Amino acid sequence: MSNLGSRPRTRLAAATAVTATVASLVLGLPSGATSAPTPSDKPSGDNAAARAVSALLARPAVARATGGQEFTPTSTVRDADGSTHVRMTRTVRGLPVIGGDIVVHQGPGATWDGASQTLAAPVKVAVRPTVGRAAAERLVGVTDRTTRSISRLRVEGAPRLVIDAIGGTPRLAWEFTTGGRYADGTPSRLLTYVDAHDGRVIRREERIQTTDGEGTSLYSGTVDLQVTPSGTSYLLKDPTRGGTYTTDFGNKTDGLLCQLFGSGCKPGTTFSSTDVFFGNGSTSSRESAGVDAQYGTNVTWDYYKLVHNRNGIFGNGAGSYNRVHYGNGYVNAFWDGTKMTYGDGDGVEFGPLVSLDVAGHEMSHGVTENTANLTYSGESGGLNEATSDIFGTMVEFYAANPNDPGDYYIGEEFDLASQSGFRRMDNPSLDGSSQSCWSTTTKNVDVHYSSGVGNHFFYLLAEGSGAKTIGGKAHSSPTCDGSTIVGIGRTDAERIWYRALTVYMTSGTTYAGARTATLNAATDLFGAASTQRATVAAAWSAVNVN
Repeated sequence: MSNLGSRPRTRLAAATAVTATVASLVLGLPSGATSAPTPSDKPSGDNAAARAVSALLARPAVARATGGQEFTPTSTVRDADGSTHVRMTRTVRGLPVIGGDIVVHQGPGATWDGASQTLAAPVKVAVRPTVGRAAAERLVGVTDRTTRSISRLRVEGAPRLVIDAIGGTPRLAWEFTTGGRYADGTPSRLLTYVDAHDGRVIRREERIQTTDGEGTSLYSGTVDLQVTPSGTSYLLKDPTRGGTYTTDFGNKTDGLLCQLFGSGCKPGTTFSSTDVFFGNGSTSSRESAGVDAQYGTNVTWDYYKLVHNRNGIFGNGAGSYNRVHYGNGYVNAFWDGTKMTYGDGDGVEFGPLVSLDVAGHEMSHGVTENTANLTYSGESGGLNEATSDIFGTMVEFYAANPNDPGDYYIGEEFDLASQSGFRRMDNPSLDGSSQSCWSTTTKNVDVHYSSGVGNHFFYLLAEGSGAKTIGGKAHSSPTCDGSTIVGIGRTDAERIWYRALTVYMTSGTTYAGARTATLNAATDLFGAASTQRATVAAAWSAVNVN
C-alpha cells in the first residue's frame, strides 16, 4: 500500500530498512527530439514484443543467461520514430524473479539499443527449499519494527516460492501475505519474504500504497465537473475520463478480505444530487470533500493525457474511483492498486486530505505501479514516493488554480496548523526527517523521507538553487556540494522524469540507477550535448548522487 506518509512530528519514525508499500502521501518537443512515448498494455500487432525477446535471448550476457529462464512481455512503449521499449518479467525454473524485470530497447527497424535492469548477474540458486512452508510461516509473525505497529496480523492465502533479487544476491524465498491494520486505521497488506534455505526474514513489503456539472470544493474553489445522469438524479461520475467516480465511505474502514487481498472491498455510496451542483465549500456538506477528490482525479487524468500522452492510470483508458470520509480522524490517504482513499484528518492539525497535489500523488502511485513498479522499500521505495510527490506537484502547477497556486510544498492546503504540509521539495530536510542529500544510510530510511533525495534533485533540475518565491510561498534550495544550479524549467524536467520512469527504470532502481535513467531520458529528448542533459548530471551531483 502506498500512502501519503505523515509530517514527522505526528507519526512514522524515520529509520527502517523494511519495505512499506502503503502509498499514501502521501508539450511540444524541441526540434529533433523524440516525441512523448505512447504506452500500450499489449504488445503491438507487428510483433515488437516477440522481436525484443528474440533480441534479448541472442545476447546471453545481457539476459543474464541461466538454465530454465523465461521472459514474458508485459507492455510496450513506442516512440514516434519507431523505436520500442518492451518491459518484461522473468522466471527461472518457473519461479518469478522479484526484481528481475527488464526493459529491452530497440531502435527503428528493430536495431538493438540496449536494456535496462537491476539484476547484475545470472540467477543461480537451488530451487528446492530446505526450510518448509510451515517453518517459514512461523517466522512471519515474529515481532520486528514493522509488525509491532500492525494489529491483528495474520497470514492469509497460500504462500508461493519466488526468487527474491531485490537489493542484492538472489535468494530462494517463501512469499507470504498478511493482513492487519496500523494504529491510525490504515489497512495493511504486507508481503514477507523468508529465505527458503536459512529461514531468515529477508524483508517485508507493504502493498497498500494511498454531463457538465459544478462543484464547490474545500480547497480549489468552484470547479467544473462531468457528471452522469441516473434517473432523476446525477452521479459524481465522469464518463469522459474512464468512468471515474467518487463515493462517501461513511467514516468506516475496510474489512479483512479487502485489507488482505483487495477482494470484497466496499466502494461506498456514490455521491448523487437532484441537480448538477455538488458541495458548498465547507465540511458541513459531505459532498465538498468528494468534489475535491473528483476534481483532483480529473485534473490528474488530463495532466497525464495532455502532457505525457498517457491514457489514465493504467494506460488503457480505464478509470478508477475515489473514496472520501474514510475512518474517524484518519490523517492519511492511500492508493491500494485500484482506488484512491482519503481520510478526513483530525480536525485540529489537519483537515480532509483531498487537496489537488495529494490526488495527483495518489494517482501517480498507480502510474508507477503500472510502469516501473518501483519496489516500495530502500532507495527504490524513496524513488516511488518521490515520483508521486513530483507528479502531484506538477499536477498542481498544471491546474493553474488561483485557489491553490502551484508550489513545492506537499499537502499545505489541509495543514490547519502551519500551512507547511507534510513535506517540501526545495529543502526536504526542513521537515526534520527527510534527507536532502544522498548518503549510504538513505536506503535504511522510511521511504517517505528517503524520497527527499529525489524531490530535491527534481526541484534543482526544474527551478535551480537559491531563494525565490513560488506560488506565494518562500522556497530556498541549497546544494549538497556547494554548487549553483540553473534550472531548466518544469516542462522539460517533468518530461525527463516521466520518460525515465516509463522507459528506463525497473523495480529495483536505486538513486544511482535513477541518475543513469534520467540522463538517458534527457539524451533521448534533447540530445547528448544539450543543456538539459548537463543540468540533469549537475543536479544529481548537487544531491550527492554521482
